[in-house]
Amino acid sequence: MTSPPVLESAGRCPVCEDEVVFASSDHWLRDGFKCSGCGSIPRERALMRVLAELAPDWRSLAIHESSGCSVSSNRLRAQCPGYVATQYDPATPWGQSHIHGYRSEDLEAQTFADASFDVVITQDVFEHLFAPDRAIAEIARTLKPGGFHICTVPIVRGVQPSVRRARRRRDGSVEHLAPAEYHGNPMDPDGALVTVDWGYDIADYLDRASGLSTTIHTIDDLSQGIRAAYIEVLVSRKTLPSQVTPDGAPDRRPLLRRLFHR
Repeated sequence: MTSPPVLESAGRCPVCEDEVVFASSDHWLRDGFKCSGCGSIPRERALMRVLAELAPDWRSLAIHESSGCSVSSNRLRAQCPGYVATQYDPATPWGQSHIHGYRSEDLEAQTFADASFDVVITQDVFEHLFAPDRAIAEIARTLKPGGFHICTVPIVRGVQPSVRRARRRRDGSVEHLAPAEYHGNPMDPDGALVTVDWGYDIADYLDRASGLSTTIHTIDDLSQGIRAAYIEVLVSRKTLPSQVTPDGAPDRRPLLRRLFHR
């Protein structure tokens, strides 16, 4: 006999867009609360819901996804002609395509031209970067004006400040500042090293490093199978220049400063 599910709910999946049942036999819902139709997990469903809300025309956009290997990645690849998937693969020259269909790119030093994409997606990538500031700056460079970066990242520290777990030395070796922790990595059987435990201050960090404007979306919606720990969706937008000018009397301060200087 099998044990009853820890959580089960019927609803509509934002990934496959079918009426399904979401169920988990594991208390760790982040990886276990799966869609009976496509097998997606909560963070994928949260990301696709936010993407559909912000860009309902996403199928017609130019989208770059770094390290895309999820169920939601497969849907984007199948339905968006402008979708480009990349992987960090030093064995393949940067900017070239691998036989398996992905393009080799270093997220911290990309070969894409400026303003190439409407949307850039990363799912559980920023906790594995040695230089997340360079990565978000490169993402900002490759976004078109008005475009946005949408991502998931485990915000394990909550309201506490983010903490670095590992850093890269000048000689390329790794200095561990905390016990080594690894997550699954389709490109490496040894896994991906966790370099940062993020808190909610990640939004300020990303904005300072890139000039983007970041909002954190928190969703809990059983009707779409979105319930688990650490499934916040971050959206960093490359805003267009404001068209709003100051109202009221003309600003005399420049004139006064000139008179005072004289």
